[in-house]
Amino acid sequence: MTDDLFDKLFVFDMANNHSGSLEHGLRIIHEISDVTKEFDEFKFGFKLQYRDLDTFIHPDFKERTDIKYVKRFSETRLEFEQLKELKDEIKKLGFVAICTPFDENSVDKIIEHDFDIIKIASCSFTDWPLLEKVSKTDKPIIASVAGVTIDNIDKVVSFFEHRKKKFGLMHCVAEYPTPNDKLQLNQMSLFRKRYSGTPIGYSTHESPDNFDAIKVAIGNGAKIFEKHVGIPTETIKLNDYSANPKQIKKWLCSAKEAFSMCGTGIDKRMEFTDNESLALRSLQRGIFAKRNIRIGERISKEDVFFAIPSTEDQLLANDFSKYNRIISNKNFSINNAITHKTVTQKDLKGEMMQIMETVTKLFEEANVQVPQKVDTEVSHHYGIEKFYEFGAVILNIINREYCKKLIVMLPGQKHPAHAHRLKEETFHILYGSVIVDLNGKETKLNAGNLLIVDRNIMHSFRTDTGVIFEEISTTHILGDSYYLDENITKNKSRKTELTYWSKQGLM
Repeated sequence: MTDDLFDKLFVFDMANNHSGSLEHGLRIIHEISDVTKEFDEFKFGFKLQYRDLDTFIHPDFKERTDIKYVKRFSETRLEFEQLKELKDEIKKLGFVAICTPFDENSVDKIIEHDFDIIKIASCSFTDWPLLEKVSKTDKPIIASVAGVTIDNIDKVVSFFEHRKKKFGLMHCVAEYPTPNDKLQLNQMSLFRKRYSGTPIGYSTHESPDNFDAIKVAIGNGAKIFEKHVGIPTETIKLNDYSANPKQIKKWLCSAKEAFSMCGTGIDKRMEFTDNESLALRSLQRGIFAKRNIRIGERISKEDVFFAIPSTEDQLLANDFSKYNRIISNKNFSINNAITHKTVTQKDLKGEMMQIMETVTKLFEEANVQVPQKVDTEVSHHYGIEKFYEFGAVILNIINREYCKKLIVMLPGQKHPAHAHRLKEETFHILYGSVIVDLNGKETKLNAGNLLIVDRNIMHSFRTDTGVIFEEISTTHILGDSYYLDENITKNKSRKTELTYWSKQGLM
């Protein structure tokens, strides 16, 4: 048995609708089997219920007819040998054979009769002696949870998981029949989320003429479906929640339609049609040159504009992000379309993710706490390729009349010489060590050290160990920094801006 057994498994529960007649039970199985032949995309199970009535009913109550279930079970009694005949016919017709035991002796009979799956009824969901007996078998389990609190569902799920049982859970409401406003079909979404990886299903008790509930159940991700079935005769009347073969056919047709409408499974993204892609492409803006662009230039947002219509091979606005580095392979004139063949592209997101993961580990090692959400700059003065030689990660904590930043440098990194026209700053080392060069004089700073850097003082720093330090300063003003190497100042792409989330360490 595999987990696939539970996928699109429709279970027909005969319960006591055989009315104590082996012949009538066989008729139900055959007529339901005829209906299922039109639905090759589904798997079908047929379910019996086993009770050892000699021990299940207290000796003092066996003859009582004023107690509903004692009367019902006694009047519809089949011997285990007769039930075995029903089970054999179920298997002969290709059904998965399923049985619900209500006592330990019935579990032994289920094993003796070699059923495929054991079903736990809602009333037995926390019957621990019965669960212990069932869990010692090698059979997969389907369990209904009508009237069971979430705490008790948690306990039973844990019980099965610890015993490495293959099992599914069935949402169920024990009102017979269940009115529409009591169906609570969203519970299946709750169970899917709470018990991730456990197949979730729907055991129905609504009116057999209700063909909408199955669609909602499928929309909520149900994989297993159970319905009471029977055949009325002149002497046998079905209860208000059992379906006859004609109603079962309509129920299955409704399920088939629902699966068609829902499409791809809930665990992966759908595939897109060619017509859909073409329709969307015609409305997506292409990238056009806003100015004359020379070969070898990096193309930035300021160099282009976005408009329709676009050509088939043209770069789209969708391709333009802060992580996608685009270099021209030809000269572009104003209004020229920029195509895939005329540029070289490199996606930097993977490299940025790796940098931020490394920074996060350094924060954890240093036990430095960072606000939940921080605007961040990854400085790569000579290009991302040389980040681990020349670079830093700067977290902008606050910038008002006063300013605080956290600067992170990884082992072996250097930050090139630069100065500030307006900003005065103080470095406070929180972790590691850094060597700061002030106008040609080097000073090594360790954790706890402070250093003031005055305006217009050319300074650079490097670290062998890795370092985290606070930069506390007057207001930071864009463009206030200038570099000793003018090529860095001219490099408009020397920073990648992102948002650092301290819980995930991601952009």
